[in-house]
Amino acid sequence: MEDPAQSPRILIVDESRMARAALIKRVRDRYGFREEVNGEAAWQALVLDHSIQLVICSLTLPLLEGDGLLVRVRASRLARLRQMPVLVIAGDNQEANQRARELGASDLVSRSIDGNELLSRIATLIDLAQVESELARQATNPAQHPLTGLPTRQHIELQAASALTQSLRHDAPASILVMGFDRFDALRIEHGDDLAGKLQQRLASILAQKVRKEDTLGHYSDGELAVVSPGTPYPACEAFANRLREAFAVAHIAVHGQRLTLSVSVGVANTPVDRAVSATSLLALAGERLKTARQAGGNRVLACVDQAQARAPVPRLGHAIDLIRAGHADAVVPHLAQLGREILPFLELLEREWKLGLPLAGIRERMLERERESEDTRQA
Repeated sequence: MEDPAQSPRILIVDESRMARAALIKRVRDRYGFREEVNGEAAWQALVLDHSIQLVICSLTLPLLEGDGLLVRVRASRLARLRQMPVLVIAGDNQEANQRARELGASDLVSRSIDGNELLSRIATLIDLAQVESELARQATNPAQHPLTGLPTRQHIELQAASALTQSLRHDAPASILVMGFDRFDALRIEHGDDLAGKLQQRLASILAQKVRKEDTLGHYSDGELAVVSPGTPYPACEAFANRLREAFAVAHIAVHGQRLTLSVSVGVANTPVDRAVSATSLLALAGERLKTARQAGGNRVLACVDQAQARAPVPRLGHAIDLIRAGHADAVVPHLAQLGREILPFLELLEREWKLGLPLAGIRERMLERERESEDTRQA
């Protein structure tokens, strides 16, 4: 029979010997296995055999139906069993299949499922169960960063693994943001560790108020924060990152009465856009994009593209006005041509209604000249 020392092992439960043999043939090269013919024997095996990490069962079983086995597993006082992945062989009765999902089936597959696909589903479910077990272990007392009180990098990595596994299982998106202040080391040298720490706390506080309850906020490094956002598509995550960047560009933070000019950059990674094969690579990709955004001048969001923009992004009109009011008109000047094009219809309406004598023709001509100059500069 199977090698009892092999781990992890799969419990295969089916009344049909041929059905069990077909499943064993598909999994035996990668996993150990144990087979049982009825639900009651399967339950006893689960209680006693700690090497079992996943169950494959039919919905129709002698002594204890498949959904009855599910009920026992999910109601068990043993966390090991409550979190056990259960892969159900779907039948023709759609109501029974739906009931299995409602009772806690981890996934449903057909008897004719391809061997490679079955192995992929099994690996995904086992990985997810291991991550959730570790998250549950840490939930009562996760390691915290001494300055901000936020979870450390280890917790973020676990949450990223959980989000990516759920994403693959449910064909849903997941996003990760890694962010930090530009020129942070220079700020620390110029103003001291105490101010640098307060800035980190301010960033953490603002983020904590803005992230969803299903998101996870924590540390990517001592000076950089990360947000793991399951179910969030790439455009929404990039838009959130830009709102955060804009908020800090106009924030009023002063030291000894002197206002600090602060900016943040954000690296964004997303599945399925980035086709990451692991949570570690997705998190690292967001971190690398933050680094690239800073090297390109800072005050940038870099997301799901090959290179950082050569210049800071054009601010939204409302944000440009906030920058001017906050004393940062110099950040708006490079974008006057683009912003002027947005405000031109408003100026035309003012002229039509109030007859102010605005030199609209001259404004249009000057904007065209600036756009041509910018284009020549980019091509040079």
